[in-house]
Amino acid sequence: MPEVAIRPARRHDAQAIAAIYAWHVANGTATFDTAAPDAAFWQEKLADFAARGLPFLVAELEGRVVAYAYAARFRDRAAYAHTCEDSIYVSHEARGEGIGSVLLPALIDAARVSGFQQMLAVVGGGEPASVALHTKCGFVHAGRMRNVGKKFGRLLDTVYMQCDLTGEGWDNE
Repeated sequence: MPEVAIRPARRHDAQAIAAIYAWHVANGTATFDTAAPDAAFWQEKLADFAARGLPFLVAELEGRVVAYAYAARFRDRAAYAHTCEDSIYVSHEARGEGIGSVLLPALIDAARVSGFQQMLAVVGGGEPASVALHTKCGFVHAGRMRNVGKKFGRLLDTVYMQCDLTGEGWDNE
């Protein structure tokens, strides 16, 4: 596989990000969205993340954006300030090439630098590839909500996973 370059997302990446996400909206269950936002939405999101100092990364392969990932506060309440939720999407053409295995660790590091101590993954549809990627990157299973989404005529679960960004782990397991 050619070298994957990870870098902060920029405003001009919005169209590529929109296309990657639109494919997942139309064809997958990793997102429960049923209508994909346009590039203008992503430009606003990128600007908001930049203004708040939140990590939003892209992966480039041969100069083309093939994946993106970001970490945002899990909830707006003050007590959750140290906890983030990740989102990671790989273009359908680049799935299975190991790009997520490079991008997610970079996001984890960026989230640490941003001051987060815990990262949650909310895996729509319990997507096996996403669960495997998150497990490979140090996440542990934290719960499952059954039949909470419906897409393509199917009831879908959501799997919660958690990664301790402090390196301290949990004593009560």
